[in-house]
Amino acid sequence: MTSMIDGQGRHIDYLRISVTDRCNFRCHYCMPEKQTFLPHGDLLDYSEIALLANRFIAHGIRKIRLTGGEPLVRRDIQILLKELGGHVAAGRLDELTLTTNGSRLALFAPILAAAHFRRINVSLDSLNPETFRTITRGGDLAQVLEGIAAAAAQGIGIKINMVALKGENETELLAMAEFCAANGYDLSLIETMPLGEGVANRQDRYIAMDDFIAPLRERYALSPLAHRSSGPARYWNVAPLGLRLGLITPLSHNFCDDCNRLRLTTDGKIYMCLGSSMNVDFRKALREDGMAAVDILLQKALRLKPARHDFERQLADPELRLSRHMNATGG
Repeated sequence: MTSMIDGQGRHIDYLRISVTDRCNFRCHYCMPEKQTFLPHGDLLDYSEIALLANRFIAHGIRKIRLTGGEPLVRRDIQILLKELGGHVAAGRLDELTLTTNGSRLALFAPILAAAHFRRINVSLDSLNPETFRTITRGGDLAQVLEGIAAAAAQGIGIKINMVALKGENETELLAMAEFCAANGYDLSLIETMPLGEGVANRQDRYIAMDDFIAPLRERYALSPLAHRSSGPARYWNVAPLGLRLGLITPLSHNFCDDCNRLRLTTDGKIYMCLGSSMNVDFRKALREDGMAAVDILLQKALRLKPARHDFERQLADPELRLSRHMNATGG
């Protein structure tokens, strides 16, 4: 098998797989309230996802994250969870993780634990029920908190993902940090990105991470950590809370130099960069030409992976923004 080295010389060992573009929330920074989803026939079926995952693993992928939309709303998703978990059990994958909105975690926590998910990310932008309901357009905070507790009870490590939203949740950071520290969860803070038409005004909602974490710095001491996960976060210890804090800063502090990721969408396209429309169509190759064509396309994708995203210009100029919503790519 050929090595997973992109055109910039970066080693690619991490694959994010979107298993569905559907979601039972409508977070306003992710998608419009009235969203059109892909026809079911356009989606990769579980056998196709498993075939592609096997091929990527054979080429050197060591970490896989399942995303959406909301991955746990896809029917019979436990079939895929078990299939991919077998690669962890056999030592072919170092890590299998999931990003979820938490709404179905109470049901799926035992299934995830049995499938060798050792940690998951849960999107949680507010601990205020009304603010949470507004951001998610109808989400039930109590249901999500119940799911998080159920996953933790199964021994699954929890990282909370909080998107920084100016004028909405910037006064809630201290409460979120203290909640995570009290429960032994990690916390990652994420700058909002200019993706998708019909979502909340990006320039009004965007806040640079240094400004968002200012209240935390005023009360606590932040010191850098050597810890790295498979994603782009840079980690800090928050003392004396004992909180591990990740900062994901695509606009204010670019992290593209050591990008190690490719993204497989639910309709079988590989996106080499979240901030680019460039993609190759693995579904067509798999269904029409077989695995040899997939191998050729994979090498093409690696060659074409850009040096960096262009979010800064896209935020400033609406004409440059990508029409693709976050749920279509899987984050």
